[in-house]
Amino acid sequence: MEQAYKSELNRDVPLARPDEFAAVDIGPLSVWPPVVLAPMAGVTNWPFRAICRRFGAGLYVSEMVTARPLAEGRAKTLMLAEFGEDESPRSLQLYGVDPHYVGEAVKWLVGEGHVDHIDMNFGCPVPKVTRKGGGSAIPVKPRLLANIVRAAVQNAGEIPVTIKFRMGIDDGLLTYLDAGRVAEEEGCAAVALHARTAAQLYDGEAHWDAIANLKQRVQTIPVLGNGDIWEAHDALRMMRTTGCDGVVIGRGCLGRPWLFRDLAAVFEGREPPNPPTFGQVADIAIEHATLLSEWVGESPAMRMFRRHSSWYTKGFRGSAKLRSRLMRVTTLEELQEILRSANPSEPFPPEAMRVPRGKTAGRQKVTLPQGFLQNRLTDETPPTYIDPATGG
Repeated sequence: MEQAYKSELNRDVPLARPDEFAAVDIGPLSVWPPVVLAPMAGVTNWPFRAICRRFGAGLYVSEMVTARPLAEGRAKTLMLAEFGEDESPRSLQLYGVDPHYVGEAVKWLVGEGHVDHIDMNFGCPVPKVTRKGGGSAIPVKPRLLANIVRAAVQNAGEIPVTIKFRMGIDDGLLTYLDAGRVAEEEGCAAVALHARTAAQLYDGEAHWDAIANLKQRVQTIPVLGNGDIWEAHDALRMMRTTGCDGVVIGRGCLGRPWLFRDLAAVFEGREPPNPPTFGQVADIAIEHATLLSEWVGESPAMRMFRRHSSWYTKGFRGSAKLRSRLMRVTTLEELQEILRSANPSEPFPPEAMRVPRGKTAGRQKVTLPQGFLQNRLTDETPPTYIDPATGG
């Protein structure tokens, strides 16, 4: 018989009461449970989304797609914007710094009937992006932010547009309340806040109090919270603590796609079942790698899958030696052989849900274009930018 599990942090978190939480409405989309997969570059492609979707309902957003190359029809960008045949709703995150190209990209997406939801990235903290005035730098200039959002909303028609952002550049330059105001004024369907600054990257704890502040200021559209949801009960704590309307799941599902099953359980007032054994995790990983191979080909898929191999096996007893072998795999057959060599009945330690995965680098000094802060009220588009997806 399966037993409920909780970390010490969530030991006393009560189950959801009937009607305590509601579906989050994002335009015409009603999302239940109120859970959204965070867009993660190089991760949330359609094979990964397909694996996550099998564990629970919610909204599953694509990895970041850059507006200009999408509008210009570049093959690599078009590939990133692909969805699975039966994927619904189709949710895509768009990145752009120029209202013109953002508008053209949205016009194409909507005109082709390609999407059911568009999210916009104003939170990327990567230096090669911020030093060109993109990502989390854009909310520093609220007029520019408004122009970009307006271009998306006006060209989206009935397709809902949401925006995701961070608290600001650093503790001395917080922009999230301005970003929330712009989203409301320009017709966004919802906002999502990653409760860290760009300087913080993924370091330390997320500041859930900022989510609560945003929820108090943004009254007409849903507010979603992002940051430090490693296990399902964290979502209950976040929503009760902040009053937010839904949660966004990022690093917590890396190597743990069953987190979405656990989230569905706690929102319906049930304790999650036990996590899968190693053999069950191996089955999930092999299925994921197979889908990835069908999408991009076996050789590139095996290179892409190496970090997933690390995430899937992290936390299991004696998995360090296994991971050293997994980092060198070149074929699906080799991956299967290595994963099948371990004890399939090895239990997953519940506390391993909280083992950090994904990006864990420390803090940074955010690099901005020269003179970027001298006139924050300009709506001038950054003259050049780096495509975060392709590096060019």
